[in-house]
Amino acid sequence: MKTAVIQFPGSNCDGDALHAAQLLLDKGAQFVWHTEAGLPQGTELVFLPGGFSYGDHLRSGAIAARSPIMQAVKAHAERGGFVLGVCNGFQVLTESGLLPGALSRNRDLHFLCRPVHLRVENTGTAFTGAYTKGQVIEVPIAHGEGNYYADPETVARLEGEGQVVFRYVDNPNGSLNDIAGIVSERGNVLGMMPHPERAVEALLGSEDGRGLFDSLKGALVSR
Repeated sequence: MKTAVIQFPGSNCDGDALHAAQLLLDKGAQFVWHTEAGLPQGTELVFLPGGFSYGDHLRSGAIAARSPIMQAVKAHAERGGFVLGVCNGFQVLTESGLLPGALSRNRDLHFLCRPVHLRVENTGTAFTGAYTKGQVIEVPIAHGEGNYYADPETVARLEGEGQVVFRYVDNPNGSLNDIAGIVSERGNVLGMMPHPERAVEALLGSEDGRGLFDSLKGALVSR
C-alpha cells in the first residue's frame, strides 16, 4: 500500500509513522512536506502523524489543517483514498472538516503518556477488519488535548452508524462516550488519539497496533 507520511513543522511522531508504514505496508513509504501541492503518484494511504504541528498555536491542528498539502489530502479522501490521522493527525482531521467533532484539553489538564486499553467496536472498516469485535488491545497515548467532543446529534449519528471504532476501556481524558477513534461516513478516513504505530513490535511492549496495518493491507486486496 503506497504510503505518504505528511510532515508539518512540529511533527514528532513522523519517524514512528514512517517506520511502521515501511515495516508493515510499504518499504518505499515516504515523507511529504506540508508545503507540497500534491501527493506522490499512486498514493493509497495518507498518514497524518502525531506531534505539535505549529506548536499547537491557535488550537491543536488548526494551522496544519490549512497547509497546502491538505487540499490534496482532502481530494484523496474524496476519491475514496485511505487517510489515517493519529493524535495530532486526528486533531488536523477534525480541524480540516474531514472528521466531525473536536479535541480539547484533557479532563485533568495533564499531558498523558502511558499505555491504555481500547475496545474494538466495529470490525467492518478498512482499519479494523483484522481485529475481532469486542477485542481489547493495548496501545500507548501521548497527548494533552485528546478529550473528544461533538454535539449530541453528531455523537448520536456516530454511534448509530457504527463510526465509533475504538473506545477507551478506562477513559483517560474525558472523551464523550469513551471515544478513542472514529471513521468517516464512507469509512476511508480514521482519526484516533492512541498511537498504533508505537505498538507494532514486541520490543515496544505491545504488537496490538499491527492489526490496524494488517487490516489496511486486507482492505486493499479486497478492493
